[in-house]
Amino acid sequence: MSDRSSEALSPLPKRLMEARRAKGLSQKKLGILAGIDEFSASSRMNQYEKGKHAPDFATLKRLSDELDMPTCYFYCEEDWLAEILIRVQLVSASHRRKILQLLNLEK
Repeated sequence: MSDRSSEALSPLPKRLMEARRAKGLSQKKLGILAGIDEFSASSRMNQYEKGKHAPDFATLKRLSDELDMPTCYFYCEEDWLAEILIRVQLVSASHRRKILQLLNLEK
């Protein structure tokens, strides 16, 4: 039986707040950098982080680009896997290929 509830909360608000804080950005500054109008950037980002509204994929992609995070990180339910995504994002392309080779145990 799965330990995931069918009514599970999205991990996006928590992950977005953590990534923004780690980058040292205010909600307003991140919103503006991601192309949200400066007069609504703070309130929209606040709504995203509180889970009241969710950004569409294009907006989330811009946010993830500004935060130097893979977009999939924001949807990752498991903390351990989210940590792996962060670490893999930080390594060079050659190291990523080595990681993939390590994980591909059949070859």
